[in-house]
Amino acid sequence: MATAELSKGELVKGVRKPFNWGRLALYAVLTVVSLLMVVPFVWMVLTSLKTPAEIASTNSGLLPSHWEFGNYVEAFKAAPFATYARNSFIIALSHTLINVVVASMAGYALARIKFRGSDLIFYCFVAALMIPTYTKVLPEFLIVRFMPLAGGNDWLGQGGSGWLDTWWALIVPGAVTPFAVFLFRQFYLDLPVELEEAARLDGLGEFRIYAQIMTPQVKPALTTVALLTFEASWNNFLWPLLVTHTDSLRVIQVGLSVFKTENGTQWHYLMAGTTLATLPMVVLFLIGQRYFVQGFATAGLK
Repeated sequence: MATAELSKGELVKGVRKPFNWGRLALYAVLTVVSLLMVVPFVWMVLTSLKTPAEIASTNSGLLPSHWEFGNYVEAFKAAPFATYARNSFIIALSHTLINVVVASMAGYALARIKFRGSDLIFYCFVAALMIPTYTKVLPEFLIVRFMPLAGGNDWLGQGGSGWLDTWWALIVPGAVTPFAVFLFRQFYLDLPVELEEAARLDGLGEFRIYAQIMTPQVKPALTTVALLTFEASWNNFLWPLLVTHTDSLRVIQVGLSVFKTENGTQWHYLMAGTTLATLPMVVLFLIGQRYFVQGFATAGLK
């Protein structure tokens, strides 16, 4: 009997599996899509290393004939990019911390605490996801401009400039996003109820259950929200352009506009500056990519 089973196992082991053409096609499509995504970044980096004459030439190839690494130094000197980068980092870090803390609290409350109107509040957050970003720019600008008792305004918001050209205008609007609340809620819903029941039996209060028991279990959500928030804030151009007018509060994306003048665009400097502005986000994604992918893969399953 053992010999029969062994022979059967050897027979099954010896059968060749049919070639999976579907998987091959999937890999081929993913490879092509990946190349299409990478090509613009490669072109940006290579263009940043060319001379203006080579960029303007119709016979220029993809690779530079002379590698001008000095473009990065000159681009950094063209404007106070150290100040711009510092401002962008402060704003992005502030938005990230505020969004992670406040949105996780809101998501936990909507997922684990039953109270009257919780479903309605959640539906309002879902509805807010459908509002285009640029339709909110004008109302937010008016709120910032007519902020009472700020920037010389009276209690009716008249007579001054409000929060314009201040850190308040750069940090407060958009600090918490509906998507972050939605994502945290979905992750908190997936956690077993036994965790909080055991914590309550041990005498923990609601805040300690949130902070010490539940939140450490949603690291993919924390990383996903942090990366997306930092990326959106770091790359924000329109809002800082509207609410600031001094170099001391300009951000790096607005600073890149110095390379576009009435006489034309200094493409070699613009691409060098853009490469430097993109580099922090690439590094952050490489560090947190495992949790980032996991966060998107498991969001909304429940």
